[in-house]
Parts: sequence; C-alpha cells; structure tokens
Amino acid sequence: MTTHIQPDWAAPHLQVNQPAPEWFARALSHPMHSHFVDVEGCPIHYLRWQRTASDAPKRGVLLVHGGGAHANWWRFIAPLLTRDYEVAAIDLSGMGDSGHRDEYSAALRAAEIRTVLADAELGAQPFVVGHSFGGYMTMRFGADYGSEIGGAVIVDSPIRRPDDPQGQTPQRALSLARHYPSFELAIERFRLLPAQTCENDFIVEFIARHSLRETDAGWTWKFDVSAMGSRRWGEPFHEHLQKLRCRAALLFGQNSALVSRETADYMAELMGPQAPVVEIPEAQHHVMLDQPLAFVASLRTLLDAWVRTDG
Repeated sequence: MTTHIQPDWAAPHLQVNQPAPEWFARALSHPMHSHFVDVEGCPIHYLRWQRTASDAPKRGVLLVHGGGAHANWWRFIAPLLTRDYEVAAIDLSGMGDSGHRDEYSAALRAAEIRTVLADAELGAQPFVVGHSFGGYMTMRFGADYGSEIGGAVIVDSPIRRPDDPQGQTPQRALSLARHYPSFELAIERFRLLPAQTCENDFIVEFIARHSLRETDAGWTWKFDVSAMGSRRWGEPFHEHLQKLRCRAALLFGQNSALVSRETADYMAELMGPQAPVVEIPEAQHHVMLDQPLAFVASLRTLLDAWVRTDG
C-alpha cells in the first residue's frame, strides 16, 4: 500500500508544449482542488472543481476514468460541465495518484466511488459517468448502490453478446512495469490503448505528462501493474448492467475499436427500452480525447434531460 503525495499541478514538466485552442487553456485554468479520502485502508485521490454559477447547488457528477488512466483525463472536460453541475473525478485505487492495494476488486472500487461521492459533497442523486474500464466499475457500482444516484452513463465500455467471437469484455493485461531514464523519453513512448489516432496532439501530450511518476529505477507509469492484470475482467459485467438499480445510458464512438453498433444494440437490450444510446460521430474509443466538445454536448444533453424528468 502507498501513502498519498499531494500533486503539484503547476510543476513545469506538466505544462503542454503543443499549441492548444483557447477553450482547452481556459478549462485547465478553472479552479479545482485535489483531495484524498481513505477507503478500506487505501488513500483514494480525487479532483473537485468549483462551479461557475453562484446560485443554489446543482446536481453532482462523478467522472470515472478507464483502465490505467486517471482523473486528469477529465481535466479539460469537467470545467465544461460546471455551469450546471457539481463535478468531481476519481482516481481508482492502483491508478493515478491514489494508493495501491495488495488486491483489487470491482466491489472495492464500487466502494471507492461511493465514498468519493459522499466526501466530494456531490449532493442527492448525483450522476456517475464511467469511461471504458471505469464504465465497468460504474456497472458494478450501479448494481450495488444504484438507488443512491440519479443515473449511470457508460462510455464506450463493451458488453458483447455471449456468442461474439471477441468475447464479452476486452482481455488486455499488463504484467511488467516499464521504466525510462528520462521524463521526455517516457513521454515519447506514451501510447493510447487500444491504439487509435488522435488529431488533438495537445490533449494526448497533456494526458501523457500526467501519467508518470519518478522512482529510483527511473520514470514509470502511475498505475500499479498488478491492477492491470486479466483478473480485473473476472466479473459478470453483463449481469451488473442488467441489474442496475438506476437509470442508465450508453455513449459510444462511431469509429470505436471496442463498441460496434451490434454491441450497442445488445447493451440496449440489457439496459431496457428507456435507456438512451448515443453514437458520437467520428469518435473513436477515447471519445473525450478525439471529440471532446461533441462528447460534452452529448453528455450535457443526456444529463439535462434526466434532470428535467426529475423535476
């Protein structure tokens, strides 16, 4: 288990060199705070943004990253939601700036999500948005604690038909930690998994710079390799999706390597006829990287509709 270290977000090596549009720079400058909370003996890190409006508190949104990723994947997305929502983003255990565990499970990560929802004071019936592996953890959370939230949004997390030759979930596993002699060399080696192109070089660079930590052996990725093994798929996620105790929706990329239209149709069957299914044009698996503004527009439309339905 590791102890927590407060990140220095203003550190020079974290600053992006690639030219970036104004909206991106404005989003990164939005006030936020870094927090830790203990969950079953492990320090769990999360980011909490300041809402732009000054009137009464609104509904909350918790953003959950993908496998091996971290809360900073949402740094340029979250501020675009703060006009109407209280927003936070979690680092799941073994990833980002959270602590490491001797053993990991979806049940523990569901407890982490639940604890951060409370500690971040996201209010009654908040929404949980999970991308990729984070979508699977959101499914488990929704099956266990869904009555406590206003809805779960699954973002490009495939649940395939039992007879699909690709299997029900991706089976990528990592078993060896890699170390690099310099920070810049490590940045050059950063790759998206699954592999995809992304024309927003400034976003990929930003993600890469926030994905590393320095050790005695050199620079390495922040995630715990033991948290990235095949055991993380050892859950009946199709059952969790079907047993969600809350509203659900699926957002997926039109050109996703993981979620096809057929897969989306099957997931819609599991979620039920009232669950929205939204295909984001031109987006690949990492939808918030290659189509960030379209992703935000889709998410806002979905959440706003749920809020209006709740009255």
